[in-house]
Amino acid sequence: MEISALTRSVVKQNHAVIAPDGYINSCVPGWTDCTVNVIINEAMGANLCQTLVTLTAKGKMTGTTKESQIFFYVVKGKCRATVSGQRKMLEQGQFVYVPVKKAYKFDALEEGTQILTFHKKYEPLAGYKTPGVLFGDAAKVPGPAYLGDPALRLQVLLPDNLAWDMAVNIFTYDSGGHLPMVETHIMEHGLLYLQGQGVYMLDHQWYPIKKGDSIWMAPYCQQWFTAMGKEPAVYIYYKNVNRFPTTV
Repeated sequence: MEISALTRSVVKQNHAVIAPDGYINSCVPGWTDCTVNVIINEAMGANLCQTLVTLTAKGKMTGTTKESQIFFYVVKGKCRATVSGQRKMLEQGQFVYVPVKKAYKFDALEEGTQILTFHKKYEPLAGYKTPGVLFGDAAKVPGPAYLGDPALRLQVLLPDNLAWDMAVNIFTYDSGGHLPMVETHIMEHGLLYLQGQGVYMLDHQWYPIKKGDSIWMAPYCQQWFTAMGKEPAVYIYYKNVNRFPTTV
């Protein structure tokens, strides 16, 4: 008999591990015939929002970005995305970046399509134009070895220049691959595991992690990961970049 009081999810002051067993649906205006799970949000102390949306064949997601930009990534299934007059069909592994003050619509969905979103308030930078709409396909993005280790491969999905104040990357670890150091940095992370399993160390706490789990890491949350099992571990993650580190 399964005990309903057991979960791998944990929420701390500077990090969280959210497993799917505790998801509760949220109602988001304009997102209809779908299940919306708000994984990370300002309410927990984060400076980003991460959601996972599961749509029916009649599902729709419509809206207009305001101060926040949104990155949409198709975890599985397929849909039609219309953003600021541009229309494209998106399948698993494809994505679209929607800048501030742009209308978007997702429809023509396959039953069970899942879409991951990362939201961040855009911080303009003098001398640089606000980024435009960007469609992309992770399968076409190179994945060079990370810091020279062939067991680790990093795909950078958004352009790496100062106009962008957020990054979204896909990190792949071969079984046994691990970060070369315990990272301690100002960047905040939100991530979703797309494949595999392993062990994550967050603020000197050790957590088993597998496909479907999400993690939030606040600035300066110490972090380290190793992949385990018989297949590579893959996660997609957000971080804030390219802005002055203090407002003082």
